[in-house]
Amino acid sequence: MTTPNRLYFGDCLDVMREDMLDESVDLIYLDPPFNSKRLYNAFIGGAQWVAFDDTWRWSEAIDDFHDVASLPTLARTVEGLRMMLGEGANLAYLSYMANRLVECHRVLKPTGSIYLHCDPTMSHYLKAVMDGIFERRNFRNEIVWKRSTSVKGNFGQGSQFYAPNTDTVFYYTKTDQRTFNQQFTSYSQDRIDKSYNKIEPETGRRFQLVSMTGPGGAAKGNPQYEVMGVTRYWRYSKERMQDLIDQGLVIQTKPGNVPRRKYYLDEGRGVAIQSLWDDIPNIQAGESENTNYPTQKPLALLERILQSSSNEGDVVFDPFCGCGTTIEAAQKLGRRWIGIDICVNACKVIERRMRSHFDSLWDDIEFVGMPQTIDDAKYLAEYDKFKFERWAASLVDGMEANTRQRGDKGIDGWGRLPIRKGQFVDIVSQVKGGHTNPGHVQAFNGARQQAGADLGIFTCFDERVTQGMKDTAASAGRFMKSPIVQIYTVEDYFAGRIPNLPVAA
Repeated sequence: MTTPNRLYFGDCLDVMREDMLDESVDLIYLDPPFNSKRLYNAFIGGAQWVAFDDTWRWSEAIDDFHDVASLPTLARTVEGLRMMLGEGANLAYLSYMANRLVECHRVLKPTGSIYLHCDPTMSHYLKAVMDGIFERRNFRNEIVWKRSTSVKGNFGQGSQFYAPNTDTVFYYTKTDQRTFNQQFTSYSQDRIDKSYNKIEPETGRRFQLVSMTGPGGAAKGNPQYEVMGVTRYWRYSKERMQDLIDQGLVIQTKPGNVPRRKYYLDEGRGVAIQSLWDDIPNIQAGESENTNYPTQKPLALLERILQSSSNEGDVVFDPFCGCGTTIEAAQKLGRRWIGIDICVNACKVIERRMRSHFDSLWDDIEFVGMPQTIDDAKYLAEYDKFKFERWAASLVDGMEANTRQRGDKGIDGWGRLPIRKGQFVDIVSQVKGGHTNPGHVQAFNGARQQAGADLGIFTCFDERVTQGMKDTAASAGRFMKSPIVQIYTVEDYFAGRIPNLPVAA
């Protein structure tokens, strides 16, 4: 079976195909990129880094398109999208998502559910894709989450449209056989004052009186009989009615009035959750829950989804787990979990987050895909060049790998280091997993200059470093007392050494 309590570093498509079995998870929540055409930045270790680039290119998604266009369930959908949208960024994004959603369908159990978090940018197209993969009959809800409570919006900046303050969450199941546990919220004080407006003198308990008559009468199967001198069609059997009377829960306010049932406030479950979720605010700056990850969702939001569509011991899967909110919610609620993210720094945030909350359980959590030793790193460099490059480009806090690993013009990673208010140092990196020489260092310095970066980190293995490489790096000079080009080895990283970078004022 698929092994739970695993955090994977890598592309979720590759991980699902290589390491996850058919029908092995009970619940999937995914909060993927939205095709917002934005760079999302975050902070880690005091440095600003690019969490992900939500920009899509058709040239990089052609394989995804052909994969899904060959599927009978999606062929017409994606061909229709191509005719409507053309071969551009939007189709690239939808092809990328469709390919991964197909794999999500494969790994989901027949009794499982999936929640896809998106926004109006592409939600209408994503629903068409979801209908093709999970079938329209398995669509359950379009949940609208009010993520912002701002009363001002963008009006003060001259906007002439309604300020967006909601996200969409599509809820699908794989079949009709699914887990669903109705969730409730507390009654508002206004509801309590209006509805539970009676107080029992003996106990001080609030209660309300509700109708016991059976709507629809005999046609709905409701029995007819007399209660306290009043004959009606009732919603309870005669035996059940007598039981309620014996408990003192049937009240006739005066002779001849239709008896009503007493409901106590302290016995009520609250208001059943519906498809508009306006009671969970987004995370604010300064809150203890805030990890400074740009698209972080509130823990309460994930707890509601997990409690609604899974049970203790079930396997919860998040293929775009970001800063790990789904993972924390699953661990807290006694679910098993699998998380995947392609961003090294996101995985670092998750590790720190889980250690801070569940340090005693960390030994039971498996971290897959990120080298834990120098030998692991050498193995990765030999057998998966691009994955090694992505990992090694992010060894320095604040650096994140370039997603375009071909045609990257010699830049494998970048980051921004804040040094004082409004001022940053731009840093780029290059990774060499195999043979290297002084010429590579010199060429990297040229790529750094062309990219307009202040500093450059050249990463390789210690055994590859020569005196000539050190001399070439030193010849680039200094910026704010830091060497402009620095050779930083994998061995340095595992030894806990860090590059010489400017100190924030």
